[in-house]
Amino acid sequence: MSTLHPLNLNPKKKNSIPSYSIIVPVYNRPGETAELLDSLTKQTYTDFEVIIVEDGSSIKAQSVVNGYMDKLNISYFYKDNTGPGPSRNYGMEKATGNFFIILDSDVILPPEYLQAIDTFLNKKPVDAFGGPDKALDTFTPLQKAIDFAMTSFLTTGGIRGKAEKLEKFHPRSFNMGISRKVFNKTKGFSTMRFGEDIDLSIRIMKAGFKTALIKDGYVYHKRRNTLKQFFKQIYNSGIARINLYKKYPDSLKVVHFFPLLFSFGLLSSIILILLHFPYLFYLYLIYFLTIFLVSSLKYKSLKTGFFSVITSFIMLFAYALGFIKAFWKRIILKKEEFSAFEKNFYQ
Repeated sequence: MSTLHPLNLNPKKKNSIPSYSIIVPVYNRPGETAELLDSLTKQTYTDFEVIIVEDGSSIKAQSVVNGYMDKLNISYFYKDNTGPGPSRNYGMEKATGNFFIILDSDVILPPEYLQAIDTFLNKKPVDAFGGPDKALDTFTPLQKAIDFAMTSFLTTGGIRGKAEKLEKFHPRSFNMGISRKVFNKTKGFSTMRFGEDIDLSIRIMKAGFKTALIKDGYVYHKRRNTLKQFFKQIYNSGIARINLYKKYPDSLKVVHFFPLLFSFGLLSSIILILLHFPYLFYLYLIYFLTIFLVSSLKYKSLKTGFFSVITSFIMLFAYALGFIKAFWKRIILKKEEFSAFEKNFYQ
C-alpha cells in the first residue's frame, strides 16, 4: 500500500482551475528538484500548478517542496516505488489543469518556457507536444558533452525530436505535454520501464490525436552525471527499441540501425588495420575529429570537445549493444521482456 502525504495548504493554492498542471516524478534528487522549482518561480506565465510525486525515495524532497509552499501552487505526494511512468500517471490523476506538462526532475526552465507553450497552443491547438533540450553554461563539461551526444546532427541525437509535421513528432517525457482528453483516452504511460514515453507517443498518434514540436518550449536538461550512468541509460534505450518493435512493428525505422552499423564498421576498421587496409579507420578518425571540433566550438571548451568524443561513442556503441541483446533474446529466442526491466528503474 502506498503512503501518501499530500501537502496542499498554502497561500498560493488557487480555487480556480489552472491552465497547466506540471507533473514531476522524483527519486532521490532533492537538490535538482529545488533547482527546477526555483526556475518555476521565475516563469512569466503563472497560471499553473505543480505536482511533485516522490517515487519511493530514501532521500526525500519533501523539505524542499515545503520551502516553496508560499511561492507556488504546489502539491506533494509520496508513494511506493513503481518507476516514472506510473508515477506520472498518479500525478495526472491528481491534477486539476486542462493540460498536463510532464518534466524530469533534472531540468531547469527558462523564464519564458510556459509563455512560449501557451502562445503556441493558442495559435496552433494540438493534443500533445514536446520541446527540445539545451545545456546551460553552468553545466559541467561532461553534462555538456552528454547534451552534445543526445542532440547533435553528428549523432542519431540530431534526428530525434526534429520532425515538425503534426502527425510525425514523438514527444519525450523529459519535456512533454498532453491534454486531459489524451490522458483519459490513452490512460497515460504504460508499465514499460524504458521507452514508455515513445510507447505513449505512438498510442497518442494511433488514437488520432495531433502532436507538435514547440521549438521555443525548450528546457535545460542535466541528464546523467557519470559516464557509467549514461552508458546504462543508452544501453537500455537500445533494448527498449526492440521491445517497442514487438508491440508496434511499424515503429522500427532505418535510422534505428545506424548505431549498429557504426559499431560494426568501427570494429571492422580495426581488424582491417591488421590486414594493412587502414582507410576505413581513417574515416572514423575524421568523424571523431569533427565531433571534437564542432563540440569545442559550440561550448567554447576543448575539454567538452574531448568528452563529446567519448559520449558520442558511448551513445552509439551502448545503444547497439542493447539493440543486439534484445534482438537476440526477443526476436531470435522469442523471450518476453527482460526480467532486468522489473528492477528499480533508477539503479
